[in-house]
Amino acid sequence: MEYNDGWCQRWTLLLGKIRRVHSDGDEQDLLYELSTPDRPLMLAFANAHAMNSVAESHSFFKALHSADIVLRDGSGMATLFKLLNISPGINLNGTDLIPQLLRKFNHRGIALFGTQSPYLEQGLQTVAKKFAPGSRHICAHGFLEITAYVALAATSRPSVIVLGMGMPRQEKVALALRDELDFPCLIICGGAIIDFLGGKTARAPTWMRRIGIEWIFRLGLEPKRLFKRYVVGNPVFLTRALLLAVANWSNR
Repeated sequence: MEYNDGWCQRWTLLLGKIRRVHSDGDEQDLLYELSTPDRPLMLAFANAHAMNSVAESHSFFKALHSADIVLRDGSGMATLFKLLNISPGINLNGTDLIPQLLRKFNHRGIALFGTQSPYLEQGLQTVAKKFAPGSRHICAHGFLEITAYVALAATSRPSVIVLGMGMPRQEKVALALRDELDFPCLIICGGAIIDFLGGKTARAPTWMRRIGIEWIFRLGLEPKRLFKRYVVGNPVFLTRALLLAVANWSNR
């Protein structure tokens, strides 16, 4: 892989956008900020797969970089920051952070847009029973036109919208929602979160999550779907990370 100014510039800009959180107190401040939006607010996550997608798609870069808040997700991103001599902060992956946010939105409207039956309905039941029993809930599967999600949200006016459609579709939907809605709400690009909540996808054991190898567990569960993302994508990501680090060192 050759050095390419296009993706290097996109990576550099996105890394500058990522909010790094360094303490439990900072994390609580972030949760408060996200749970008290004063306008439509878009939350996104950047992991190794997202960075590869940014390198390959300028339109996806624009969508992700346009988010109001971007958080670091995964050990690959920690490695990238360390190669650049930047403290990576706490790993704030959506699968762990989003349930905490849903608890903050208890007694307010919650919308889940994404995945398909029966996982969508099962995910909604999990939210209603475990995280936000006092909320009103709506849901829609992940294969509607973008305008349909805007219309649903405009009618129901939820305080938080969780999108579980995968990249890059969910970021495009999130941007449309943020641009069209006229009431305060948090719009979360949640990846596989609804599938996790709905029981379609299992979480790795705690020890695997703690040392940053949950991706190996997921690959074992879905080798065909995730082969390109992890087996091909991870070495590509690490190569790009090293190229960017070398470029930064040589420019000093």
